[in-house]
Amino acid sequence: MRNSTPFAVTLTAAAALLVVPGSAAAAPTPTAGRTALYPVAGLAAERLTTADLVAAAKWGTDSPIDDPTREQQVLDDVAARAELLGADPAEIRVIFRDQIEANKVVQRGLYRRWTDHPDEAPTTKPDLGVVRQEINRITGALVQALADTSENRGTLACRPGLALAALQVRHEDHLDGLHTRALVRALPSICRD
Repeated sequence: MRNSTPFAVTLTAAAALLVVPGSAAAAPTPTAGRTALYPVAGLAAERLTTADLVAAAKWGTDSPIDDPTREQQVLDDVAARAELLGADPAEIRVIFRDQIEANKVVQRGLYRRWTDHPDEAPTTKPDLGVVRQEINRITGALVQALADTSENRGTLACRPGLALAALQVRHEDHLDGLHTRALVRALPSICRD
C-alpha cells in the first residue's frame, strides 16, 4: 500500500497558496491551464459524487457500506478493461482500491451527518441499479484516462500536476470538505513513486 502523505502534503501546500491574500494563485479559473492529469482528477471527483446516491440508496436499509462482493467485481472489471487497453491491470486495481475507499469516506461521512441531523437524511431512495450504471460509465472513462496518462503518471511532475488538477477540480466543482477529503483519499496511488 502506498503512503498518501506526500500527496496530501503537496495538496495541502497548494491549497494554502489559494488562500494567501494577494497570491497569484488566488483562485484557479475554468480557463486556467490544466495539467495532463486533470481528466483523471475530474473523473475521480465525478465518481465520488455517486457516493451520495449510493449512501442515499443504502440509508435505512440492511445494505452495508462495505460490500466486498461488489468491490471485487469492480476490481476484476477494471483489471480486465486495463488489460484490453494495454495498461497494467495490477496498477489499475490498486488505483481503484483507493477509488472504492474514497467512495466509502463519503458514504460514512453522510451517514454520520444524517444520524446527527435526521432532518437532512434522504427521504427518497435512488435505484441502486441505475446508480451503478453511472458508476460503471465513469469507471470506464477513468480506466481509459489512466491508460492515456500512463506516461505522465511515471514522472516527477506527476504529484505536483495531480495536486494542481485536484485543486482545480475542487474549485470548479465546489467540493465541500467531505468530498475534498475523499478526493485526496482517491488519488495517492495514481502517481508511480
